[in-house]
Amino acid sequence: MTDKKEQITELEEVVIRFSGDSGDGMQLTGTLFSDTSALLGNDLATFPDYPAEIRAPQGTVGGVSGFQVHFGHSQVNTPGDYADVLVAMNPAALKANVKWAKHGGTIIIDIDSFTEKNLEKAGCVTDPLNQLGFRDFNIVRAPITTLTKESLKGLNLDTKSILRSKNMFALGMVYWLFHRPLEFTTKFFEDKFKKIPIIIEANKIVLKAGYFYAETIEALHPSYSVKPAQIEKGTYRNINGNTATAWGLLAAAEKSGLNLFLGSYPITPASEILQELSKRKDLGVKTFQAEDEIAGICTAIGASFGGQLAVTTTSGPGLSLKSEAIGLAVITELPLVIVNVQRGGPSTGLPTKTEQSDLLQALYGRHGESPLVVIAASSPSDCFHYAFQAAKIALEHMTPVILLTDGFLANGSEPWKLPKMEDLPKINPPLVEAGTVDYQPYQRLNESMVRGWAIPGTKGLEHRIGGLEKMAVTGAVSYVPENHQVMTIEREQKIDRVVDVVPDLEIMGDQDSGLLMIGWGGTYGHLYTAYRELKKEGYNFSFAHFNYIKPLPKNTHDILSGFKKLLVCEINLGQFANYLRMKYQDLEFMQYNKIQGLPFTVIELKEKIISLLEEQ
Repeated sequence: MTDKKEQITELEEVVIRFSGDSGDGMQLTGTLFSDTSALLGNDLATFPDYPAEIRAPQGTVGGVSGFQVHFGHSQVNTPGDYADVLVAMNPAALKANVKWAKHGGTIIIDIDSFTEKNLEKAGCVTDPLNQLGFRDFNIVRAPITTLTKESLKGLNLDTKSILRSKNMFALGMVYWLFHRPLEFTTKFFEDKFKKIPIIIEANKIVLKAGYFYAETIEALHPSYSVKPAQIEKGTYRNINGNTATAWGLLAAAEKSGLNLFLGSYPITPASEILQELSKRKDLGVKTFQAEDEIAGICTAIGASFGGQLAVTTTSGPGLSLKSEAIGLAVITELPLVIVNVQRGGPSTGLPTKTEQSDLLQALYGRHGESPLVVIAASSPSDCFHYAFQAAKIALEHMTPVILLTDGFLANGSEPWKLPKMEDLPKINPPLVEAGTVDYQPYQRLNESMVRGWAIPGTKGLEHRIGGLEKMAVTGAVSYVPENHQVMTIEREQKIDRVVDVVPDLEIMGDQDSGLLMIGWGGTYGHLYTAYRELKKEGYNFSFAHFNYIKPLPKNTHDILSGFKKLLVCEINLGQFANYLRMKYQDLEFMQYNKIQGLPFTVIELKEKIISLLEEQ
């Protein structure tokens, strides 16, 4: 519906992609737009995308940084496949991102940056406006750099500081285009730069200059409006997966009555969890930035031995280094949460890109029979829930738990309704009380085969644990062959019995549809959106998504065996599909895999499903 008087067109949803050099502030620009949209009540999802190199070559395609936000009036589960609006601050950004722009969409460029030198850096042999085929786009050639300089002429700022604020000019243009208010962003300037008033003033001036420039040029008429989403009432904040993970661990510490200890070594894309928890000394959190990955997990194991909720965070390369110490946590049966924020590999690989290729490493990447619990989060906000669950299982079952997230979840954000602490379940660690008679460190307390947790220094509870095999019940060092088999089986059975607290697998759609699309972890948003859209289009199939990997839900085989076709979609070469084949040898699994450092697109998933349904 269009209001001709005000020239405002209402839209259901919009995807915007901001792109430029690493130093152009595209991550901040996208975050500010996302936060404003969230405060206006839109549902949204974001996808930051940036190079691995800290000082990537300026002006080159390899140095382009991007931030995509999908916001709407209805439910939003992905950051969108293609952008309705692409902001490109230089030729390299345009070249790298034009493939993600919708045909017929708007492309805003800083025409001042399209110099011969910058074109050469971007590898453009001819004018990219012709070379890249822009016939279907509404191209807005805005002199952003020039107008930024003009607007700040009256301020005593150096050229470098002036150019730093040109991203706010672009943001102002997009704010006008989508009827976003400036007040939330100006408040951000006032809080962020309260000790530097001239920077506050400069950013406000440039933001408004971009806003009014967009209002005056005909190329951007009409403007658009996206109404707030109809969501459950409550207090919301925009949160990314790493922050949600940190907060889930904080909540678990409070509900268990234990102090939280984090021993970690910084690694992309997991470092933000360490940074977030280091701010929470007021909540009794102890963080230790270790000299390496091995020290990080070993300090966490020591903290667990001492009665703390112990956590270590890492990504794939760090998990490799932690593998021997994870085995120590397994044989000592100490609670430990290991968060692996997966990234592209092998080796250093693609440190700022996403992947799901650490699954088999999490399940089997240790020497000896070394079982532990593996769970995976599905969205940025539910990293809170699964971090909490990982801690609850670790503490109540006396086991290490690996929580798998990924770069897409870690850096992406979405609105999250803050839970009430009284609504979260109590966590009950099997702590052994002082005065307990005849305490034995490896005596099984119940059918879950959990051993008691005695805190060192408690009178009467002296005991011995360590990396050498222990005698069942007593914990004495044992080289008895038969005992090693007993303890190995008991450790495996203990993990298997965690299934009693794992929710049953649920499916969306009909049990007799014939085709079941299967996913796990961070692919949920794209898979669910593809499922939802195809169902609206009249296609009949079903969808199941896994968060509990080891052990799998009790009813997994019953669910899977009811379908003729099982399609496993994952961001690797088929690790979960192969795991399911190992577990259920009577079933056949098809695969759909992508391993480009990028999440699925909804379009490609829909095409795959439609092709299978047409065969069927």
